[in-house]
Amino acid sequence: MLFPIIRLRRLRGSETIRRLVRETQLSIDDFVYPMFVIYGENVRNPIHSMPEVYQLSIDNLVKEVQEVADLGILAILLFGIPETKDAVGSSAYDPHGILQEAVRAVKDACPELLVITDVCLCEYTDHGHCGPITVDNHKATVANDSTLELIAKTALSHVRAGADMVAPSGMMDGQVKAIRTELNNNGFDHIPIMAYSAKYASSFYGPFRDAAESAPQFGDRRGYQMDIANSDEALREVRLDIEEGADIVMVKPALSYLDIIRRVKEEFRYPLAAYNVSGEYSMVKAAAEKGWIDEKRIALEILTSIKRAGADIILTYFAKDFAHWCQET
Repeated sequence: MLFPIIRLRRLRGSETIRRLVRETQLSIDDFVYPMFVIYGENVRNPIHSMPEVYQLSIDNLVKEVQEVADLGILAILLFGIPETKDAVGSSAYDPHGILQEAVRAVKDACPELLVITDVCLCEYTDHGHCGPITVDNHKATVANDSTLELIAKTALSHVRAGADMVAPSGMMDGQVKAIRTELNNNGFDHIPIMAYSAKYASSFYGPFRDAAESAPQFGDRRGYQMDIANSDEALREVRLDIEEGADIVMVKPALSYLDIIRRVKEEFRYPLAAYNVSGEYSMVKAAAEKGWIDEKRIALEILTSIKRAGADIILTYFAKDFAHWCQET
């Protein structure tokens, strides 16, 4: 057995050969870049808990997506921040809402860029939950079934504005079926759905809630997001979404759920996305700012681990950084 060991060591010793035999390859084609759009003109609000990420007015969003496209990034995920909020999130499905107008502007400026839209009501409700609230015995809960109708209306309004794909993120039971039915009934059976199938009630979302201004005004979302301790439940949730018509399924967050990514990929062999979420991003940025870590090497290690676990698509705020790092080599 001596010679195989020697040969293996020789392969490990040559950087060129190591690259040739590398099992997992990261590519700019793997990434979707999340972005936040807000009302106004010439607005570029820095998100202090997410360095180098901004709330952008539509005019600045258009400039930014042109840069994104020039970097070779194929797709963006858009989140909208409305001017007004109410109990039922009505601006989410307004045909002239902030996200709908942003989609039109982006598709006019960069028609080849794939535009995915977040379909949820939490940014648009005055209470910050993902649908209308009902109160029973002084306990407030999200009304799942009435939320489905509003989510389906929201998805349809995005597609009519020009969205190439919709991504329902609210974890409402039956949301994929409701959207698929609504899109099909209106002649959009070709529009794919990327479902947030295994979305955990994670503490890693904190910075995102600053970015999207979507923190719950009371309680939390553990009633409809997944228990962080559960693994088998993720497979049941993914199976249901596939049966309802999802074209891509997602695990969110990514870094603490690599085991879930692996289990989902092995069980279903289905197109799989993973969301490298705001807290995962911000921790790296914060430690790098203090000089405690090498940002590039840590970020690449994290992204590689997500792909190695089985993700086909990685939604990450590091997408632009990755593109710049590729240009350096």
